[in-house]
Amino acid sequence: MAEDVLSQSEIDKLLSALSEGTVSAEEVKAEETQKKVKTYDFRRPDKFSKDQIRTLYMLHESFARLFNTYLSTHLRTMVSIEVASVEQLTYQEFVQSLSNPSVISVLTVPPLKGNIIFEVNTEIAFAYIDRVLGGTGESSIKVRVLTDIEEAVIHRFIDTAVSHLKDAWANVVEFFPSIETMESNPQFAQIVPPNDMVVIITVQLKLGEVEGMMNICIPYLVLEPIMGKLTTTFWVASAATKDSPQQVEILQRKLERTKVPFIVEMGSVTISINEFLTLGFGDVLQLDTEVDDDLKCRVGTKTKFFCRPGTSGKKMAVQITGVVNEGDETADE
Repeated sequence: MAEDVLSQSEIDKLLSALSEGTVSAEEVKAEETQKKVKTYDFRRPDKFSKDQIRTLYMLHESFARLFNTYLSTHLRTMVSIEVASVEQLTYQEFVQSLSNPSVISVLTVPPLKGNIIFEVNTEIAFAYIDRVLGGTGESSIKVRVLTDIEEAVIHRFIDTAVSHLKDAWANVVEFFPSIETMESNPQFAQIVPPNDMVVIITVQLKLGEVEGMMNICIPYLVLEPIMGKLTTTFWVASAATKDSPQQVEILQRKLERTKVPFIVEMGSVTISINEFLTLGFGDVLQLDTEVDDDLKCRVGTKTKFFCRPGTSGKKMAVQITGVVNEGDETADE
């Protein structure tokens, strides 16, 4: 997000002045290169210290890494997710910076009170939908409000994103985010009064050739009870002293849910290219295994078991007859 948020009318006036020649592009560039002085409004004091902003930045860098790993595997395409900025604004400034329509999710985060907003750029949303539904992930769809089916797909995307957000925050506070409602018009997503301070975490996401932003808006009122924990010292100390057995249990559960291919090799045969090209329906190939031989069971690409073929009820099955310990840590020792 930009440091100075312009309204749509201000943007239109600036573009008009450039087209009419009353303001030149060189003047605009020269003004950008000059040192800018930021006006401080004592009626609207900053709620977050530099250390707290830095901590929020590091927390969401962790979120970006976790979500990046998931999306790359899930979509099987190049994905890049980075934290672009962490800023504090009024809620009104944040709403004015959003386009209409947008993909806006209002989340509850118990036991913390109040709501937060997770906003996704429409180009990223349509690129994700296209990729999930079998496309190449290109965002060639005209910006519009999501259909019911598209909203269901994005609902799953946001559910996954906030689950990784929860993991990133685990060292500071444990909360349980869930989607309360989804909106397309920013004006309908009023979670706090317009002049209340919020912190905006802007995440840049590149999905294939499509680039866009995701914004996480967290009101000060939501973070107020845990402001003392939003320090670099507390965050690093919490990460270092995290319960090791609990961490091992989490990793074990994740490993147990991991799916791996299990292949039973009935046998093999070597033939020439010419023989392969002349194969037809009804031809018989003689494998190199005997009727009484144990078959090899492969987990991934490694042979880990031996088995005998059979049936279980009306289904084909195998019975494990041996274990291959070669390559295991115990065998290496």
